[in-house]
Order: sequence, then structure tokens, then C-alpha cells
Amino acid sequence: MPKTIRELADELGVSKQRIQQIIAKLSPSKTPNKEGNRYVLNAQDVKNIKALMGFENNKSSTSESTNRLVDYDVYLDVIDSIKEKDEQIKSLLEVQKQTQNLLDQQQRLALQDKKLLEEYKSEIKELKSLNMPKKGTEEDDVIQKENSVENIVKETQKKNKKWWHFGRRM
Repeated sequence: MPKTIRELADELGVSKQRIQQIIAKLSPSKTPNKEGNRYVLNAQDVKNIKALMGFENNKSSTSESTNRLVDYDVYLDVIDSIKEKDEQIKSLLEVQKQTQNLLDQQQRLALQDKKLLEEYKSEIKELKSLNMPKKGTEEDDVIQKENSVENIVKETQKKNKKWWHFGRRM
């Protein structure tokens, strides 16, 4: 009894378009006959289509749909995409390792800089403590000298204040 593409697609659990793709892959001698715009599939045509799709030739349609094999082209495409994804994962892992190494180096350098800065600060404090004059020594001496000079000048001005010196310029 002849079948249509829809009937065969429903029986196999695939779409009509998939059946049409398989028919297009058949050799010209195995291509089913057309009546008008429709394919009419006899038992041999159904057998050829099932063989190309990878179905075993059992009489039970439920066992055929469960025993269906994956199309080889789809299988190859999936394997290629998995390989490509594996390569991408490897490259991302390498980039992550490099980034982690750079981050570790940056942290180590920052810690070294902090230690050096603390050492420099302590050295500067030590140098300041060594160079600072003691209270009451040099600065006080300079201030006392200035004060003594001013006092001497004032005392001499006080002594020279007699009435006949007012017209004289100094």
C-alpha cells in the first residue's frame, strides 16, 4: 500500500522536511515516483529511505523509532563543535592562569613597596632625631646675642640724650 511523506514522517517520528531531505540524497534510480506534486512511496521506497536514515527494517513502527540512529553528519558536526569548545576552554584557562600570575606579582610588589616605604620613614625619623638641635643650645644662643646687641644699642641711645645733642644727626 503506497504511503505519503506525511504518513512516513509520522511513523518514523521525524518531520516531513527531514524525509524530503533524505529523498533528495537518494540516487536517481532509488528516487520515489511523483504523482502531481506529491511523492507516492511504495514499500521499496520506504525501505530505501529508512536505510539512508539508519533505521532497522523491523515490522513494528514503535521499535523503529526507538532504534533510530543519529544522522552521521549531525554526529560529525557535534564532535567538531565539542572540539572547538574544548580549545576555547583551554585558551581561557591559560588566560586565567596568566591573569592570576600577574595579580600575584602585583600584590607582591605592592607589599615590597609598603615595606620599603616604612623602612624609609623609620630611617628619616632616625636622621631627624640625630640632626635636630637640642633645645636651648644654638637657637637660644642666637636669640640671646640678638637681644644683647639690641639692649646695648638702646642703652647707648639713652646715655646720649642730652639737650645739646638733639640737633645733631646720627
